[in-house]
Amino acid sequence: MLLPVCALAGAGKKRLDMTLEAWRQAREDALRAEDGWLSLVGLHWLRPGQNRVGSDAENQVRLPASVASRVGTFTLVNEAVRFQAEPGVDVRRGKELFLAGQVQTDEEGKKPDVLTVGTVRMMVIKRGDRLALRVKDSQSPVRTEFQGLRWYPLDPNWRVHARFEPTVLLNRLEVETVVGTRESFESPGFAVFERDGKTYRLQLAMEGEKYWVVFRDGTAGKTTPANGRQLLVDPPDADGILMLDFNRAVNLPCAYTPFATCPQPPKVNRLDFPIPAGEQEYQSPSMASLGAG
Repeated sequence: MLLPVCALAGAGKKRLDMTLEAWRQAREDALRAEDGWLSLVGLHWLRPGQNRVGSDAENQVRLPASVASRVGTFTLVNEAVRFQAEPGVDVRRGKELFLAGQVQTDEEGKKPDVLTVGTVRMMVIKRGDRLALRVKDSQSPVRTEFQGLRWYPLDPNWRVHARFEPTVLLNRLEVETVVGTRESFESPGFAVFERDGKTYRLQLAMEGEKYWVVFRDGTAGKTTPANGRQLLVDPPDADGILMLDFNRAVNLPCAYTPFATCPQPPKVNRLDFPIPAGEQEYQSPSMASLGAG
């Protein structure tokens, strides 16, 4: 038998309020960080061969105007990427001057090399079978003009107990992304719960030691992003019960920048009722001036 929606009252609700307020502040602090999602200003698919980068429009990859007209060249050969800096340009990998060498991508969960020039950060990411240069700038107006997030009021009724339904064999969650690629994640199983007499199943993916669910509900395209939201979930307790706290549902990175590579919610995770809890759609006057390229 599935458990009903969990309700809190009195002192318990007050403690939840205080905890949630601190968690929301930490969420905003992470977005506001110098290398947070608000600093993402570019996503450039690398072509085989040489890809010149710099602020000049003649480069294959155009960087923010704050850097040199020619910063260097990323050369792609058989999925291996090498960088060569232009003479006299101060490019760093970590704290060390980086003149030339192979660049580590984020393939298979590896930590990519981050190359910095001024306030600009560059890293190579793999999405599907393609490699792209991700560019961040701590002086992006989306970051410097950040006014904070909008949240639904706390509603304890959206702390939902769900039954964990594991997969019999190791399973994969295959999803489309907003940039047209496909991503595959390890999936431990499903979160199963009831709403208004109907049973719903959300397919979970692994995110470190937690479970991760990308979902869309009836608020999408109205008060929350049309592409859906995401939620981290603790593993089930000894009785196989999960807590889906939708008050902690947050937007995917593509809500803050057109240069993210967000997954689309799989069909099983597209709910036919609204969940007015968690983070609402992000509004930024600076995003209108950005365009993916």
